[in-house]
Amino acid sequence: MSAEKAETTQNGERGAFVRDTRYLDARITADGRDGWPVEPGRYRLVVSRACPWASRAVIVRRLLGLEPALSMAVAGPTHDERSWTFDLDPGGVDPVLGIERLAEAYEKAEPGYDRGVTVPAMVDIPSGAVVTNDYPRITVDLETEWTAYHRDGAPDLYPEAHREEIEEVGELVYRDVNNGVYQAGFATGQSAYEAAYQRLFARLDWLGERLADRRYLVGDTITEADVRLFTTLVRFDAVYHGHFKCNRAKLTELPVLWAYARDLFQTPGFGDTVDFAHIKRHYYVVHSSINPTGIVPAGPDLTGWLTPHGREALGGRPFGDGTPPGPTAPGEAVPAEHWVR
Repeated sequence: MSAEKAETTQNGERGAFVRDTRYLDARITADGRDGWPVEPGRYRLVVSRACPWASRAVIVRRLLGLEPALSMAVAGPTHDERSWTFDLDPGGVDPVLGIERLAEAYEKAEPGYDRGVTVPAMVDIPSGAVVTNDYPRITVDLETEWTAYHRDGAPDLYPEAHREEIEEVGELVYRDVNNGVYQAGFATGQSAYEAAYQRLFARLDWLGERLADRRYLVGDTITEADVRLFTTLVRFDAVYHGHFKCNRAKLTELPVLWAYARDLFQTPGFGDTVDFAHIKRHYYVVHSSINPTGIVPAGPDLTGWLTPHGREALGGRPFGDGTPPGPTAPGEAVPAEHWVR
């Protein structure tokens, strides 16, 4: 997603941040009932490793082993008002889609497209058009509609018996944490900022209590709920604490959540998808209204992410009856200098 594309408007509290959620919401399904059937090699998942919403799809794709069926394009961490760009690729052009800017794929989907050019986006390779940028539905559909192409031993990230609870917890996490950090960071009024700040830390306290005696958010295995929370937690100290003024406490000062986040980070499929250099560069460079100098902080020290977390004592089975994903696909590893050091 590109949150800075949304507007700060008068909405209940003066200067409150309101996210634009007018997505292209077609679905890619096993039976093609929306006109977009699941087909290996037909679609390209466009992401940025800087973006927490896109990182959900990166993690889910890796956990499920969908790399052979669904290729992935990684946009650079910075962009201008027009679009995410493929400046990491030779010549600044995505080698599969043949475009320089993701906006081109949105324009093919809807001529005159005037909404946010966001990631993640699922692009139909033959037509070059975005099918959907509805990020919550993208990961759920990868989990439930693409099962024919899951790897052997893929975990069930959206178990039917727990779906209602996953969505209930997920809605609270989205409202107060995932989107809450943005509501604090992009608020243009003091009362709006303070209200978002209070909601955020009240929810983090609630999550700490919930996770004190259970290893995962729902059930005893990793689910979609954990993926949704992780992508905000992993960015918390690097950007949200200072840049977005979410500074009652650092993640490292919240013992339960810090251990929970480290547990997931050290689980194959989570930490090995995180690019801290891209994360920091995106937030501190692109959000010029918040950080006009464009200076990217040298810290924080990230080595703590690899320290023991002790969460194994709570039991749980990370992958349920499944197995961990194998090595990162060729060409998709995060550069070592962008990781924990």
